Amino acid sequence: MDIKFVNPFLDPDWDRLVLSHPDFSFFHSAAWARVLSKTYGHEPIYLRCSQRRELVALVPMMEVRSIVTGRRGVCLPFTDFCGPLMFGEGGSAAAIDKLSEVARERKWKYFEVRGGKSFAGSAAPALAFYGHTLDLRGGPEDLLSRLKSPARRALRKAERSELSVQVARTREATLAFYRLHVRTRRRHGLPPQPVSFFLNIHDEVIKPGLGFVVIASSGSCPVAAAVFFHVGKKAVYKFGASDERLQQLRGNNMVIWEGIRFLAQNGAETLHLGRTSLENDGLRRFKLTWGTEEEMIKYLKFDTAAGVWITGRDAASGFHEAIFSRLPSAMNRLAGSIIYPHLD
Repeated sequence: MDIKFVNPFLDPDWDRLVLSHPDFSFFHSAAWARVLSKTYGHEPIYLRCSQRRELVALVPMMEVRSIVTGRRGVCLPFTDFCGPLMFGEGGSAAAIDKLSEVARERKWKYFEVRGGKSFAGSAAPALAFYGHTLDLRGGPEDLLSRLKSPARRALRKAERSELSVQVARTREATLAFYRLHVRTRRRHGLPPQPVSFFLNIHDEVIKPGLGFVVIASSGSCPVAAAVFFHVGKKAVYKFGASDERLQQLRGNNMVIWEGIRFLAQNGAETLHLGRTSLENDGLRRFKLTWGTEEEMIKYLKFDTAAGVWITGRDAASGFHEAIFSRLPSAMNRLAGSIIYPHLD
């Protein structure tokens, strides 16, 4: 097995090879790697595994270093799913051996793989989430007919509210989303990602045509917004945000539906709605109302010192929610810029 480290920023073949695998996603792309590296300084340690010149596996991995939370490898930070892409038999064992070797050399506490149907065999997951995928083929009428009644009712209410909706790729649209994102994260008891994260998304993803923002407004006031990424014929709904004071207008439903229509009209075949905590039944039911198919996304974590796959728990909720939901927005933004470089 020939295993090479590649930098997706510099390797002109990386995206082409990724797109040749049926399980690729936007998160495997070099554009997403650039966003993470530019924002947080994470070093890409991507593996390309070949055997007798035949591609066997592509493994995206980034090193997260922190004096607070330690050093580890993650595939990939701040990413819903991004499993290794296996092209042939026998590649996963060699990739795991190489990752274990890298983990020891670089003094990682562990490495984590987020998704991947044929990686690590029967290893027990450290965490699991729901994933929901919508088939965009068939046209707007077919998509509308597959909506569950709650989604159709919400869209009718949004239409009666006379919201205006636009698809945009401007920096101003990204910043408009960010302002709603700050409100939404505070409402959920979480600090927002730093504004640099979203500006890098604009520069590396949206501006080059690999993503867009959908904004619903009441008059000149943004009510809700969503951020979509796409590559090849696959798309991802990555972020959503709204003004809770105008929640009755159903702007969240409007921006998702407009994103679905726009993607379908421009040749996308699938839309993934991101991961959902197993404990968040409300969000799960919301995503199912769009006519999606449900799957399990499994995260695998390998303890370097013990040499075994380990389990964990979803820490999405806790005492921090009460703190961040009460902090002023400016303090929340400052907290996010300080905290997120240490997280993944």
